[in-house]
This record gives sequence, C-alpha cells and structure tokens, in this order.
Amino acid sequence: MQKSTSAVVRYRYNMASFSVEERKRPGPDRRSIEVSKVSREALEPVIFQEYFPRSAIDIFVEVLQADAGTRTAGINAASIALADAGIPMKSLVSACAVGKVDDTLVLDLNKDEDNYGQADMPVAMTPDGKITLLQMDGHLTRDEFKEGLEMAKSGCLAISEMQKAALLEKYSGQIGGDAIE
Repeated sequence: MQKSTSAVVRYRYNMASFSVEERKRPGPDRRSIEVSKVSREALEPVIFQEYFPRSAIDIFVEVLQADAGTRTAGINAASIALADAGIPMKSLVSACAVGKVDDTLVLDLNKDEDNYGQADMPVAMTPDGKITLLQMDGHLTRDEFKEGLEMAKSGCLAISEMQKAALLEKYSGQIGGDAIE
C-alpha cells in the first residue's frame, strides 16, 4: 500500500488472548479488523498525511486487559502517541462511549454495562466538536440519542483536556518550564 502524494495510515488493534475472561484465539478476528478500520478512520482526518508522501504511519494498539471501552481507549492512546511521536496533526482526537443501562444513559460504560446494557455508542471527536467516529449498537430513541451525543461530547472534551495536560506535563520541563496553550 502506497500513495504517491501522502502517507498511508495503518492501524492495528489487537486483543491479547489472555485479555478477556474466556481466552480468545490469538491473531486478528473479524472484530479486531472492524475496530482497526473505524479507529484508523477516526484519526485520519486530523493527520497531515500530505507531509509524508510514499510513506506509512503505523499505529499499533495492543489490549492486554479488556474491561470495556477498548476501542475508545485505543483511540485516545493513539492520538497522544501520534502527538508524542511528532506526527503533525490538526488537533488531538478524544473518544468515549455512552450506553443505555436499565433505561438510563451512562457515560464510560464498565464491563457489565457494556456486555449487558441496552445500547452502546462510541464517539470520537476533535476539541472543536468535529465527530470523527460515531457508532451505535442497540436501541436509543431520538431524544436519547441526542442526549447521549451531548454526554459523549462533554466526555470527549474532558478527555481532551486530560490529553493536553499529559502532553504539557511531559514537555513543559523540556522547554524551560513554560506551559504552552
């Protein structure tokens, strides 16, 4: 795979065989391939791929313990890793999920809520509100969807602030202690 005018972004999401209670077969399965594809598509809009013609940007997400939210956690970690690696980006991407459990919308589902809830809606977005990933599994009414999307936006903004803080903490000592906004 190669593009003559820009980089190709490759994203590999993999869950270790011991990451879940019931051991899974090692290697990519259908779910890993799907999560890899949608996660790559969530990050591609912010990466300046045209700066790296005829090259590849590889992102590897290895899940060692799956307690729910691995797709969103992988996107959050990958966004910070790209910034830390010096890959030019328009902004960070942050992700979180909203779900419906016992007819109540909840943000950042835990394992039982994810496995036995009525709906799951992972969302990834940029700090200015551009949605780069929106998926849904289950059933939400139109009003629940709107409320859930607002909850996800708030959650993503909070995560975005944590991502920026982590990067600033790492690099502020390297540039004389002055914080960058």
